[in-house]
Amino acid sequence: MLPCNVIVQKLDSGDIEVSAVNPMASMQAVDNDDLNVIAEEITTKLKTVIERL
Repeated sequence: MLPCNVIVQKLDSGDIEVSAVNPMASMQAVDNDDLNVIAEEITTKLKTVIERL
């Protein structure tokens, strides 16, 4: 199970900020090449979604 927390918050300026926990950073402690491949894939997908907002 990968932690893929997404945070949405309204800043004092009124802007909305969206961020996500980096799955690659979360998986550094796990020595499993299969999970690392999945974490890379999830990282790419999360970046794409956030960039399109």
